[in-house]
Amino acid sequence: MAEDIEQEDIWEDDEPEQNEISTAPVERMRFVAEKGLAPLRIDKHLMKRLEGATRNKVQQALDEGHILVNGSVVKANYKIKPGDEVVVFETRKAELNEVLPEYIPLEIAYEDKDMMIVNKPAGMVVHPGCGNYTGTLVNGLAYHLEQEHVDTHDLYRVGLVHRIDKDTTGLVVIAKTESAMTNLSAQFKKHTVYRRYIALVWGDMEEDEGTVHVNVGRHLRFRKIMDTFPEGDYGKDAITHYKVLERFNYVTLLELRLETGRTHQIRVHMKHIGHPLFNDATYGGDRIIKGTVFTKYKQFVENCFKILPRHALHAKELGVVHPVTGESMRFDSNLPDDMAQVIEKWRTYTSGMTKQLKEKLDKK
Repeated sequence: MAEDIEQEDIWEDDEPEQNEISTAPVERMRFVAEKGLAPLRIDKHLMKRLEGATRNKVQQALDEGHILVNGSVVKANYKIKPGDEVVVFETRKAELNEVLPEYIPLEIAYEDKDMMIVNKPAGMVVHPGCGNYTGTLVNGLAYHLEQEHVDTHDLYRVGLVHRIDKDTTGLVVIAKTESAMTNLSAQFKKHTVYRRYIALVWGDMEEDEGTVHVNVGRHLRFRKIMDTFPEGDYGKDAITHYKVLERFNYVTLLELRLETGRTHQIRVHMKHIGHPLFNDATYGGDRIIKGTVFTKYKQFVENCFKILPRHALHAKELGVVHPVTGESMRFDSNLPDDMAQVIEKWRTYTSGMTKQLKEKLDKK
């Protein structure tokens, strides 16, 4: 996700499940099955053991990998045995009364009585959660909507339609009415929303364009991070289309379009194909992966990391159908300064390398 990761960092990259406001899974229960226990399906055993548990809730938790037996994900028909260690995780929702309206300046790209588009800066958590109850986008949104006398008593029905990571910048759509939320959420669910991202990744991409179609789900061991599952035996279907915009020898500037919206989809997919996002500490991009061993090069990369102390990902374009008028709308945002500066540094660095090579060839 595998340094010490805060809750907000697990929200997809790029886009999590629509209208699924949640935090990182936290451990709810851990126990070792007692001696003499008769073999019993784990779903039935947990229904008896967990207060308020229903069969649907238990099976959903099993499907999402939130229940581990001896460190592994199991299916509902697994029969628990004496000595089995069972760990149950839960994804807790922030209580509504924890969402405190705060005056936080918002960069609003568009707004009418039904919806608004906000350009989120780096470092801003999207939704309050464990350890982050203030200073989030939703806190600022609650204040903004209160000034317009919009009912914010239930920000799960009015508010965020989707989410992006704390350190991902760019466009987020907000519903200001319950009917707008229903309509916009349906667009995300049907994968009709246009989402275009710009990312700087490590390595020189072999192809000018392509598609990554690999399941994404929570890591089977490290529950705070995501992973890919090429066999399709776990996780959810995830599709990312990419196109090379510019090559800088050791890093590549990409355009990425999401067809699905899984947690950290872009970041995990890029890692899967061997091109993690530049300075993505969670997925291995915060070290030199491609390049030379020269000290000057190492210093150059370190300087880039200082300018851009986060993963290089920006939600540049967002296209939706207006929930009331039916008008197709598309919004665009500029690259944030830190990312633009680093891209320009790589462009200059590459240009210098090309010039030196040309001079050497001319001398021969």
